Amino acid sequence: KAAKEHDIPEDLNKALENKVMERVSDLYYVNMSVVEMICLDGADREGIVSKSVSSHSDLIPGVYEGGLKIWECTFDLIDYFSEAEIQFTDKTVLDLGCGAGLLGIVALKGKAEKVHFQDYNSTVIDEITLPNTVANCINEGSRMGSGGDGKTSEPPSKRPKKAERSPDALTKCRFFSGEWSEVSQLLLNSNKTFSKYDIILTSETIYNPDYYGALHDTLAQLLDKNGRVYLGSKAHYFGVGGGIYLFEKFVEERKVFRTSIVKIIDKGLQRCIMEMAFKDS
Repeated sequence: KAAKEHDIPEDLNKALENKVMERVSDLYYVNMSVVEMICLDGADREGIVSKSVSSHSDLIPGVYEGGLKIWECTFDLIDYFSEAEIQFTDKTVLDLGCGAGLLGIVALKGKAEKVHFQDYNSTVIDEITLPNTVANCINEGSRMGSGGDGKTSEPPSKRPKKAERSPDALTKCRFFSGEWSEVSQLLLNSNKTFSKYDIILTSETIYNPDYYGALHDTLAQLLDKNGRVYLGSKAHYFGVGGGIYLFEKFVEERKVFRTSIVKIIDKGLQRCIMEMAFKDS
């Protein structure tokens, strides 16, 4: 699938048209079922929503890769960032296979210098990732990047504030759709200056072993030599065959990265967080 960069609309309110916002800890995100209704009404040029609904599937390989759902390892990673006190200040960050973009938005709130978002599907970027990022930047206003303890007493606002101007945090963001290898080429061959990422975040992207080569190559091409990858995954994905231990073995055999499983969550299906770095870093 060819890579494409998505522009942030001049009028930010356009990104939030017809969206209903939810809120979890201090993150805003669009209500997915409302997005699905809008997409079925014609806003989805890729047709991924109708295909997902008609096949009763959250994943259709090569067509739709799951970005209309927020997967549970996303929240595992967000918890881990605060527990492990991962610092995003002044870092360049990639949210790979971003879906709702919550990982990248957390990095943005943590004063990252640049945050790039990538998802396979352009509909996901336009209808979910971009609106979520805009809503968080507008609702934070000047407080964006001031941290916050995640506790909130006010009820969630169903309608985000109107945007008077583009918040500074948004100028740090870029949005891409398309296959990993294509997005890598777009970035590396771009006439815009490109610096490799200090941190790459990715959640539930290793369910399918067929994609391991592409993911490994993308991480190897885009990660800064002293960078870190934080990856959230289930121990095993039934039905598709992937999982953290299989991926760990795959990575070890290639001798490019060292890996360590930094957290295991044993509620229900076992889930893990893995940290990766170049062997010679």
